[in-house]
Amino acid sequence: MPSHPDDPTPAEQPTPEEPAPDRPLLTLRDGLPRIVDTETGLAEVCDRIAAGTGPVAIDAERASGYRYSSRAYLIQLRREGAGTFLVDPIPFVILPRLQEALEGTEWILHAATQDLPCLAEVGLQPSRLFDTELAGRLLGYPRVGLATLVESLLGARLAKEHSAVDWSTRPLPEPWLEYAALDVEVLVELRDLLGAELEAAGKAEWARQEFEALRGFEQAERVEAWRRTSGLHRVRGRRALGAVRALWETRDEIAEHRDVTPGRILPDSAIVAAAQAMPTDRAALLATKGFHGRGAERYASRWVAALQEVATMSEADLPARSPRGDGPPLPRAWAEKDPVAARRLALAREAMSALAERTQVPVENLLTPDYLRRTLWSPPSARDAATLAPAVADQLRALGAREWQVELTGPILVDAILTAEQPA
Repeated sequence: MPSHPDDPTPAEQPTPEEPAPDRPLLTLRDGLPRIVDTETGLAEVCDRIAAGTGPVAIDAERASGYRYSSRAYLIQLRREGAGTFLVDPIPFVILPRLQEALEGTEWILHAATQDLPCLAEVGLQPSRLFDTELAGRLLGYPRVGLATLVESLLGARLAKEHSAVDWSTRPLPEPWLEYAALDVEVLVELRDLLGAELEAAGKAEWARQEFEALRGFEQAERVEAWRRTSGLHRVRGRRALGAVRALWETRDEIAEHRDVTPGRILPDSAIVAAAQAMPTDRAALLATKGFHGRGAERYASRWVAALQEVATMSEADLPARSPRGDGPPLPRAWAEKDPVAARRLALAREAMSALAERTQVPVENLLTPDYLRRTLWSPPSARDAATLAPAVADQLRALGAREWQVELTGPILVDAILTAEQPA
């Protein structure tokens, strides 16, 4: 399992978007289905899904904030002519028969990048998909949470009070299961309305390309994930940085072994406090102000061992003050490092903002910000428009930009590259 930064505890998680209270509360039209956790039950589900018609609404519940892994602890499915199903994936290693039943169907998901990795873990991968959150972004909706879109387009409230519960709990309480089933109750209807809006806005092909790109989505492994430790900016000196890294990696090993989210072992604030104080023994560590957490005392010997190792580490083995990367420097450093590149970026950003306003598409959806920065920091060498335009287009495609993005933003980048080098 790839390492990841500290997950928020349930109390720290963002408050879900709540629809207006005057809307009617969405309820299950077919009642609450029983949970499926046997081979016989799963076979029946697969037969019924295969016999249904149209796209399949799919959602998955993970135990974020509780578990180290990102595995699915519940999978919800709904298809017209088949009904709604709640599948407990834990008794099954993979779900090949369910994948076979879903083969060739269009999946409807909300915020697909959250669910695709954990669905792939159990062998479920879409032939086609429609992401209602991404569709909302392309259509310019200011808020694209599922509850908000359901309220805006369907005029109903979607209860979200169980969004941060521990889905690894067994047995799952009935109110949680009802909440989970509701998440797929109206996805087919929502997809039809958003699809019609995309067609009317001339954005259906944009969406098709985006959805096709999502089919191959994989969670990127974070490089030097320990640098995302909250409060790291307060740490001074490479040895203290080394202490943060050592404590973070030790905590990550413990969390992975126990399948507990790292923050429930030791909070980031405790790591920073210990790294700043650099205590050399158990008593000093436990007396360090700010060093606390469920695993603070239980794993004290391991924290001390990590700190002692850092204390004797050679300078060459200590982490650099700035993260390593293969991309351009942070934008705030461009003016000093390359004033022409900084001007390219400023011109492009201004034009991209105008394009976002005209198209009613967020800037980050018009073009991934990293693609923009990489192209403008190291643009093709050509400096005549006829040669530069296809070179920029090829560079954007190589980075992963979709064709509709290349067509819309390529000319902006070409113009910024050429204009930035003209005399002021």
